[in-house]
Parts: sequence; structure tokens; C-alpha cells
Amino acid sequence: MVYVAGGRTRIGSDDGEASERPTFYADVAPFLLDVHPVTVAEFRRFAEATGYVTQAERFGESGVFDVQRGTWGLVRGASWRHPFDPTEPAADDHPVTQVSWNDAVAYCAWKQRRLPSEVEWEHAARLGHRPGDHYAWGDTLVDRGRYRANTWQGHFPTENTAADGYRTTSPVGAFGTTAIGLTDMGGNVWQWCRDWYRPYAERAAAFTPDARSERVIRGGSFLCDPRVCHGFRVSARGHEAPDTGLVHVGFRCAMDVTGAPRSGPTR
Repeated sequence: MVYVAGGRTRIGSDDGEASERPTFYADVAPFLLDVHPVTVAEFRRFAEATGYVTQAERFGESGVFDVQRGTWGLVRGASWRHPFDPTEPAADDHPVTQVSWNDAVAYCAWKQRRLPSEVEWEHAARLGHRPGDHYAWGDTLVDRGRYRANTWQGHFPTENTAADGYRTTSPVGAFGTTAIGLTDMGGNVWQWCRDWYRPYAERAAAFTPDARSERVIRGGSFLCDPRVCHGFRVSARGHEAPDTGLVHVGFRCAMDVTGAPRSGPTR
């Protein structure tokens, strides 16, 4: 995990989507955050140690984007073990997907951790670079010919040139680290946060979730075309139902901390 120093952070964006407004300032306590999203191999250790069965496995199907048709659909047998179809196993060093918010919470609890809040997630993504930068690594997606994140290239959804080297998920850490040592803080897979999704203008109001309420996801994914879904910006927000598994959504864990080192990764 990486120690994330606390501080005061401006959350949201005045030039982003409506969901990112109004901007506000938040005071964030120090915390620890996983260096990268939980991998398939890490989730397998959890499943084997506990016998845990994900919601997608119990449902018998899960959400997959068909790149040929450019549409979403439920695929029988899709799960964290086989996220795209039941004949194609997931690579161990890729982020685990097809895990619901509930599955992610169960994993984090097993590790004696928790999901980050979306304010913590954005605070961590913004640390170490200029306040106006759009991404966790700076303000450009391609630096001297090198892609800084796993996103969509071409014209979504009909053309994916895979100029960044990947048509779907990539190994965690394949695109380098942020200034504080985090990887995959933009692109590759969206990441579950602990919050219920609400407009920022209502963040201080009382809230009782119902069957239609959704949880926040952050970070964007390999399906994000900047002209359609610019979800890998630090301020971008998404949301999904907490029992949903999708081929482009994973997670990482956080941990409360006291007396942790002030910089560098911790084990």
C-alpha cells in the first residue's frame, strides 16, 4: 500500500460533467491505498481461502461489452474467472473484474481494509502534480508517443486501434506510476468507492438509499474514448448498482492509518 498524506483538496471540476459540479473543498485525513487495483491472482487467493462465491457466479451471468456490435449484454458464464466469456480465463496480473460492490467490500474486509471514499480517491489521484492537471499523472494522455493510461483509441464503439497496446484490460502497473507511487489511477478499469452516488449539491443532506440507489465508481476504463467518456480524469464520476458485475469495473482497498511513514510504499 501507499501512504497518502492528508490535506485539503478541491473536489470536482468546473469544466467537467454536470455530476462534477459544484466543486467543493474537503479535508482528508491520511490513509493507506493499494498501489494498484486488486488483481485476479489476489482475488483468487481470497476465494480459495474463504470459499467466497461472487454475485456474478451466483447469477450465472454478467455484463460484457461486445466490441463487434458495440453493445452491452449479459453473457452466461462470465465471472471474475472468465470475464469476457466462459472459454477465456482471466490473466493473473490483470485487475479483477466482474466483481460487484458487495464482492469488493467482502474482499477488503478479509484483508482488514475497506473501500476508499470517492473524496479519498480523488485526493490521492490529485497528489503530486499541478492543481489544474486533468489526470493523475499530469495533463496529457500521450507523452512523447507513450500512452499514460489504458483507454480507447479510435472511434467508440466501432473502431479500436489499440494504439496503447491493449484492446481490453492490461496488467496492473503497465502504464507507470503517479508521483506518490500509485498505478492505474486512470484507465484500465473503473474502481468501486464506498459512497452512494449523489449530486454534490446534495452531499450534506440526509439520504436513505433505496432499490434504485447506486454506488460511485472512479477512474475510467479501457472502454473510455475521450470524445465519448472522459472517465479517466481525476474528477470524473460514474455509478453502478451495488450488485452489478461488469467487465470494466474492479476495485482497490484503503485503510485507516495512524503513525504510518510519510512517503513510499508500505507492506
